[in-house]
Amino acid sequence: MISEPVIFAKTSSVCTHSFFLAGSFPVEVLSPWGLTALALLIPLVVLYILRIKRQRKRVATTWLWAAAQRDLLARHPFKKLIAQIPLLLQALVLLFLGLALARPATRGRAITGDHLAIVIDTSASMSAAATEHNVAGNVTTRLDLAKQVAKDLVSALQPGSDVLVLEAALDARLASPLDRDAVRVKAAIDRLQPRDVEGDLGAAVALAVDRLRQLGGSRRILVLTDGNLARPTTFSGTSIAVEVITVGSAADNAAIIRTDVRSGTDPVTKREQVQAFLVVANFGTKPRELFVTMREDNASDTLASRKVLVQPGERLPVVLTFFPTRGDYRRGLAFEISPHDAMPVDDMAYGRVPAGDKLPVFLAAPGDPSPWLYRAIAADPAVDLKTGSTSSLSAAGGVEVDSFVVVDGACPDNPPGADLFIVHPPAGTCFGALVGQTLENPTITSWESRDSRLRFLTLDGVYISRANLIRPQSTTQELIRTQSGPIAVDISTPARTATLLGFDVGESDWPLKASFVLFTRNLLEQARAHRAQGVTGPARAGEPLRATIPATATDVTATGPNGEKAEVSMRAGLAVVPDVTKTGFYNLAWQGPQAGTLVVPVNLTSAAESDLSAKPLTATSGDVTVTQAGSEPDSHNEWTWVLALIALAFIVFDVWYFTRAPKAVSLGSLALAPKLPERPRG
Repeated sequence: MISEPVIFAKTSSVCTHSFFLAGSFPVEVLSPWGLTALALLIPLVVLYILRIKRQRKRVATTWLWAAAQRDLLARHPFKKLIAQIPLLLQALVLLFLGLALARPATRGRAITGDHLAIVIDTSASMSAAATEHNVAGNVTTRLDLAKQVAKDLVSALQPGSDVLVLEAALDARLASPLDRDAVRVKAAIDRLQPRDVEGDLGAAVALAVDRLRQLGGSRRILVLTDGNLARPTTFSGTSIAVEVITVGSAADNAAIIRTDVRSGTDPVTKREQVQAFLVVANFGTKPRELFVTMREDNASDTLASRKVLVQPGERLPVVLTFFPTRGDYRRGLAFEISPHDAMPVDDMAYGRVPAGDKLPVFLAAPGDPSPWLYRAIAADPAVDLKTGSTSSLSAAGGVEVDSFVVVDGACPDNPPGADLFIVHPPAGTCFGALVGQTLENPTITSWESRDSRLRFLTLDGVYISRANLIRPQSTTQELIRTQSGPIAVDISTPARTATLLGFDVGESDWPLKASFVLFTRNLLEQARAHRAQGVTGPARAGEPLRATIPATATDVTATGPNGEKAEVSMRAGLAVVPDVTKTGFYNLAWQGPQAGTLVVPVNLTSAAESDLSAKPLTATSGDVTVTQAGSEPDSHNEWTWVLALIALAFIVFDVWYFTRAPKAVSLGSLALAPKLPERPRG
């Protein structure tokens, strides 16, 4: 049976200082400035050691005033401090009043349990300022509050309990294994940093349950989050009770939630133009006047800017343009909205200048290429077509990195460029597909119309005099089928999209039909889209970064936004950076026959993560409890009133001591009697 947890958290903006008594009795001073009242002890002591200025009086004898006479003869203004009951009482009054003003507090109860798992949300929204007040001043983030609450929980654990710390963002990571050393656990908590990724607590909670399931004794899981999750978690169905503590308060926030950079043509000047399409969202309750700017990476000059007014809840499209030069191609673009607000990470977004408005196409053949292929490709005005022999494919600098390569009558190994189209290869293996026997007068029976290369066209009535049968590695790769088997297949690799056509288009009437033009245009548009994107997967923080580089590349390195080296793996022309947790520009560099570099922008662009409005979490079952840190009365036991009562008691005793009636003394009790004068004998 799992006991009901006791959760305490302090999220007030008032400065607090913690210390411990007897090793395990935590005490916090909630108002440390109150301790300045202890400085009144100094003038109190001075009053007791300062000599009193005497007045001259005429008396009959000085016998009873010998002590006073010695004081009058003293040359120093101060006398020796003598311990007196009034001094002690008044010092105690000042001491307890000073401590009362400092508001000391102790834990109401200790956290009980044998095993505790603390899951801390480290997603992008946890980097937001905790309150509106400290956005412009010293920023205390939501993660700072969560870490402080986590350390308080560790301090309140009973001796012998162990703690497991997990950080949760888009995935789960182990921050600290089960440990009983509070110092090491707190150090692991302090090392946690927010990541520029969306939040998902499900994986971390599942990992915590898996780690605690096999342990004996009482177990509990505490989740610290702000509730702004891109993937809300219900926490239902867990075998261990989950306690959720939310931190931070709602804040107004504006963000760039979408970016797209394309190359176009200015309708007036007819010049090539880079067009950046942004979507700026206002998740606040007030209209925001924002400046949206665009600049190149490592450049301070602004390429374009706009001033916009975004209404509450509005998602405003913004278009920024500029005229590029050849030196601007493939360079990074940084977009920014200002002034910044509670969450600066989503005020920035990143893109890349497209490599020209025309798609480079290289048509290679052992001899003269097919005129039908040449005409179909050259008919596209947005194509920069070059031709050459298949041997020129291996020449350094002969083919641009992002070119669409078309090979007629051959199947070269590791051809350069990006997307690939191979037509009528010789018999044998070609990119994993087996080019086999020749079919005479094959009839097309079906084609994969759902594939983007064959959309909007029909192959009915296409006559082919001869074609080679192709056996792909999987039936899912078949594109065009005949009664004997496929004659066109997909031979794509992780690094590039490739198409294999098993017949010479000149030995068919296909070039005379509109479907051939559409097929060629689909290939070009697909290559153009891949070239504009530059990566084969989404370049978003928290997801693996995949970029296409030459298959012959060696010594591939990746550098992160802050200059840190990132782990990178490379296979068949595909470079993968698995750990991408920060937004910005990632620079890939490689050596080899086609050495080069590539800039890949990584963005957050998450509306769910940027929405910092109040999103209360509710318990979905009896095994889940949700509390707001600081929403309930202070979880500490303040001792201010106790100390104030003690000080009042000392004041009452001091007043009684000064006003008490003096004790009567009888003359018979006096041991000394007046000495009689001596008389002479006589």
